[in-house]
Amino acid sequence: MAKVSVGLRGWRFDEDAVFDEDGEFLSLDEMDDDVRERVVRLAELVASPCDACWLVEGDDNIAECNVAEAVYGELAAEVIVCPEHERDLVYWYREAGGKEYRGTEAFQDEFYEWFEDGNRAPEAFDGIEHVDTDPLDVPNPSVPSPEERAEQWEVSERTDVRDVDLGQDYPTK
Repeated sequence: MAKVSVGLRGWRFDEDAVFDEDGEFLSLDEMDDDVRERVVRLAELVASPCDACWLVEGDDNIAECNVAEAVYGELAAEVIVCPEHERDLVYWYREAGGKEYRGTEAFQDEFYEWFEDGNRAPEAFDGIEHVDTDPLDVPNPSVPSPEERAEQWEVSERTDVRDVDLGQDYPTK
């Protein structure tokens, strides 16, 4: 059974957990809860700005951010990155202690803090090699309406971490 990414690289699914025998997306009610939640979240994240670009550019220059192409971490603590910054995230994870936060709610915050401190992957770091398929060959999922998604997901505004005091036990604005 093949593993596939949907919408963004990173989160991988068993092919038969998201597609039927004809290669079409299963309806959401046919998917396991975890798969359904991730597919719905991916639909929200596709075409979003890269988190690392956003940390550099901020909300005022959001148009300067690259579109994210990969997602790492767990639901509600994921990091989405463009190809340029994916190397940084992979380096942080593999070489700079990020693996310690695997599967935790702190994953996103810890990467943000590391990146905001000016850390980046060294030039010699190769990152990760991907095998991509043509996105036009992947069928489109039937995504719930914004109202249905709002029932499943708490919508929150992004916090500009440059305005947050990360030196406290409980950061304040």
